[in-house]
Formats: sequence, C-alpha cells, structure tokens
Amino acid sequence: MPGRSSSSSTGFISFSGVESALSSLKNFQSCINSGMDAASNVALDLVESQTEVSSEYSMDKAMIEFVMLDRELNHYIKAVQSAINHVKEERPEKIPNLKLLVEKKFVALQSKNSDADFQNNERFVQFKQQLRELKKQYGLQADRETDGLEGMDEDMIVTQSQTNFICPITQLEMKKPVKNKVCGHTYEDEAIVRMIESKNKRKKKTCCPKIGCSHTDVKMSDLVQDEALRRAIENHNKKRNRHSE
Repeated sequence: MPGRSSSSSTGFISFSGVESALSSLKNFQSCINSGMDAASNVALDLVESQTEVSSEYSMDKAMIEFVMLDRELNHYIKAVQSAINHVKEERPEKIPNLKLLVEKKFVALQSKNSDADFQNNERFVQFKQQLRELKKQYGLQADRETDGLEGMDEDMIVTQSQTNFICPITQLEMKKPVKNKVCGHTYEDEAIVRMIESKNKRKKKTCCPKIGCSHTDVKMSDLVQDEALRRAIENHNKKRNRHSE
C-alpha cells in the first residue's frame, strides 16, 4: 500500500509463535480421544458386569462432555486460523486486536452449535452403536423392547447373533473384528486388510466380501474396531467353555 512504511507492513509480521502454539493445542485432541476411548471401555465393562450406575455418573454423560469439549476445541482452532488468515490476506495498515478478532470468530462458530453435531462425531456415534449392540448380545430388557424382541430368552438372542461371529472371508470365528462404516458388515481385521492390500497392488477396488452386499469400494479408512462384537465373542466362548467343563 502506498505511503506505508515497510516496518509497519504485515508482510514482516511473524505468526510462527502463534502457529506453533496452535500446533501444540491440536495435540490436545489426542487427549480427548483417549478420554473417549476410556469412557467407551468403562461403559462396555459395565454392560458386561450388568452394573447399574446413576445417570449422574453414566458414561453417556461423560461422552457428551467429551464431544462438547472436542467441538469447542475445534471451533477455537478454526477461529485462530481464520484470524491469522484474515490479517495475512487483508494486510491492514493497523494490525487489529487479534484476541478480540479470535473471540468474535469463536463466538460466531459456537452460536451455530446444535444437537446434530453429536451425530457428526464419529467416535460418539460408534460408542452408541457398540453399546447398543453389546446390550443386545446380553439380551437386556430395554433393547428387547426397542428392537421388538420381547419374549426371546438370552440363548435365542445369542444363537441369532452367532452368525455375526463368523468372518465372511475366512469363514472362521473372528478374534479381532472390524466394522465397515459404510455397509455395516464385519470382518477379521487381518483378513480384510490383506484383501484390500492385494486389490490395491492390482489397482482394483475391493468389494465387500459379505454375500449380497452392494458396497464395491472398501477402503482402510472405512474400517473401525468393533469392540462390542469382540467382547460378545469372548463372552460367548467363556460360557461355552464353562458348559463343556
């Protein structure tokens, strides 16, 4: 800009310190993820032990708080990045108050919060699904009523579920099942990874090996550990071993 001294030009302003701090802040994301994993494992443990806890101490509440913290962290990071980009692009004669600019952008993002955000959080959705599935494996009353399974005893429910214990690739009982987020089918981790890698080498897409499934492009990023199913299989095997003794 004409008439502006080079010493006041934003071209000489370094945001390296801010960006370095921002990078460190992003590392906090791993702490939130670890907290979510811990809450999820405790919730599944409680289902397995059929331990009742008050809603005040429920893992659902803990997961919701983690999701809210995750959302707030993401909004703050976006607000800082947006403020930095604004200054770099606008190159104003007088540098604005960055703190106020960040706060303004942060408040704008927070004002758009809604319950739908929880359905967009992959870890939260996975937590709810696995909790529901494990409860179903144990034949808990609430899930029987929800899914129209009234009157079925636990053995019948387990027998129906045993078909989900078999990997469609190996035709063996799974030890480390992973679920396909796209079509919902599960496979033995090592088996589906080998299949995808083999197809990739030949530059071909991997079709879901479950008979009747129309999903024709399974990717590594589609796979998530199915902790609920792994626990259900282990529990089924423990019961079977006790009966055989």
